[in-house]
Amino acid sequence: MSLAEITARLRKAEVAAGRPEGATQLIAVSKVQPNERVEAVLDEGHRLYGENKVQEAAGKWPAFRERFEGLKVHLIGPLQTNKARQAMQLFEAIHSVDRPKLAQTLARLAQELGQCPDLFIQVNTGEEAQKAGILPADADAFIAECRDLDLPVQGLMCIPPVEEEAALHFALLAKIAARNGLTGLSMGMSSDFEKAVSFGATHVRVGSAIFGARDYG
Repeated sequence: MSLAEITARLRKAEVAAGRPEGATQLIAVSKVQPNERVEAVLDEGHRLYGENKVQEAAGKWPAFRERFEGLKVHLIGPLQTNKARQAMQLFEAIHSVDRPKLAQTLARLAQELGQCPDLFIQVNTGEEAQKAGILPADADAFIAECRDLDLPVQGLMCIPPVEEEAALHFALLAKIAARNGLTGLSMGMSSDFEKAVSFGATHVRVGSAIFGARDYG
């Protein structure tokens, strides 16, 4: 599937949901993709990308930024506290703020650096032990804590359990965001992004459908 096809499906989903064109941004997830595939999508004009690891992004995007204007790269994978400084200088947004210690580190660095990327709080909507994210019951308090730290929280992010109906998780995330006055919703991937749009997603994360299957070898 091509970038043009995914974009067309996204626009169609916006219309079906009664939302304005462009209400949902497409994050092209470029993790583990070879540079030539990423460059091909860059050449098509796409400018918003998602990476899972700070180290991989550091080795990939500075060179591309020199050649392509208007690039935005978001961190969508887990962030270790000791990589926070580098992440704040590499990314326009971080979608995986998931614990108080990380929030406190980001707040300290924001004061020191005089800037901070847009932040999304990751909510573990499925309450899965192996997954990162703040639990739904703790989300309101954690959002308040981040705001008390003057962090620029734009919204929430979730990754629904594979075996469960994604719509239930999208609805829960939207409900938590609404009652906290947050407008950003980072949710929906290759298999369910159209459904996410219908629940108000502002960012959807699509990777292999755009770039082709990843080779982890």
